[in-house]
Amino acid sequence: MRIVLAGALVWGCSFASAEIHQPFNGQNLDNWDVKKQKQGSKWIVAAPKMSESNARTLEVDKGNEAMVNVVSGHRQSVDIYTREKFGSALIEVELMVPKGANSGIYVMGEYEVQVLDSFGKAKLGGGDMGAIYGAAPPRVNACKKPGEWQKYIIDFQAPRFDATGKKIANAKFIKVELNGQVLHQHVEMKGPTPAGVSGKESAKGPLMFQGDHGPVAYRNIKITER
Repeated sequence: MRIVLAGALVWGCSFASAEIHQPFNGQNLDNWDVKKQKQGSKWIVAAPKMSESNARTLEVDKGNEAMVNVVSGHRQSVDIYTREKFGSALIEVELMVPKGANSGIYVMGEYEVQVLDSFGKAKLGGGDMGAIYGAAPPRVNACKKPGEWQKYIIDFQAPRFDATGKKIANAKFIKVELNGQVLHQHVEMKGPTPAGVSGKESAKGPLMFQGDHGPVAYRNIKITER
């Protein structure tokens, strides 16, 4: 779904002609592709909750609430990414992880904001919830309890290239919030995170969710391009 709003005000920033994308339509995964790996996709559309019998997994009920990766551990599913590609944008997304779960939000398919159950940890590292993987740990622990919905707001500036295709400006995370708390401001990315869609930088790219590391659910995905 794509909506164009003229003169929109989003997260305190004015967008002259804001184009809003909602790649999860609440019905199916027709707007998404998966990375080609040996194992098959376990992504479905359902209403998730943390399992009462096994806190490390998600149970699902009938419904169209979220995109759910229904697995119990590593290497059981695949990464999933949007068919549409985006440049500089404000990304809003809600997620749920069970106990100990691990995933990631790859902006433009190449720059990862970590998704991990880091609830209650006093000291956070580069692989914890809210880290920009390989670049910067989060400044605070804003992680909620496993099984609760959490929300990221990511303000991202795409890398820039000249007419010959030479990169003239690095990608940058202008601001990253988790559950209303600021985790990062003005973090420059010298290159892509490993295990992205292509491993290459470009002016536009898809939004990818890591699915080969464990159970996770995503919903209310909104991408507002500048």
